[in-house]
Amino acid sequence: MASGIVRARGSGAQTVYENLRQSILDMTLQPGSPLDEMSLSERYEMSRTPIREALVRLSAEGLVTTLPNRNTIVSAIDFVQLPTYFEALTLMYRVTTRSAAVHRQKSQLSVIRSRHLAYAAAVENRDALGMIQSNRDFHVAIAEAGGNPYYTGFFTRLLDEGRRILRLYYQSFDDKLPRQYVDEHEQMVLAIEAGDADLADRLSAEHASQIVRQIQTYIARDTSTSITLI
Repeated sequence: MASGIVRARGSGAQTVYENLRQSILDMTLQPGSPLDEMSLSERYEMSRTPIREALVRLSAEGLVTTLPNRNTIVSAIDFVQLPTYFEALTLMYRVTTRSAAVHRQKSQLSVIRSRHLAYAAAVENRDALGMIQSNRDFHVAIAEAGGNPYYTGFFTRLLDEGRRILRLYYQSFDDKLPRQYVDEHEQMVLAIEAGDADLADRLSAEHASQIVRQIQTYIARDTSTSITLI
């Protein structure tokens, strides 16, 4: 069995999925890395069926790609499409945060704040994967409080697609994220709690803007990166 991996009976596909997903998201497995079913089967000491099931799940999330020759690789990051991705992401930051300030319920405010605290703890611990997950959960909770399931579904998809981009974002700070970004989340929470839609809109727009600028600057200066472009 792969070092450090313990699995319960019948949980093989979940084990492989979680392990590979983490390696892809933290960039241990770089874009373009091959994922051979036979090699993975040997590594995890299980049949190829659960391996294939795990790869199908990762493919559905856009993290792996099956080539015409049926080989599977870690999906490339499409930097060419980043401007349009950022445009959509910024719009959804604004519309979901504004909507949450108008429609939020008391119980939803509790969820938003608890996820904000989880993000703050991950930042304090320099836990990059924890930051990625808790940031996603925080913004999904805000979208859910807005009450529009179409917005929630689309924003969730954008956040999931951007997880590796967010990994680059944290990497640009050497995973030591300035307290400023936790404070920006706090300000958005306060605006939502106060029901101030205009302030929530402005704060979320500013928050998205600085994230986009930081990622663009990092990518532009890191010309020696080995990340695969398409």
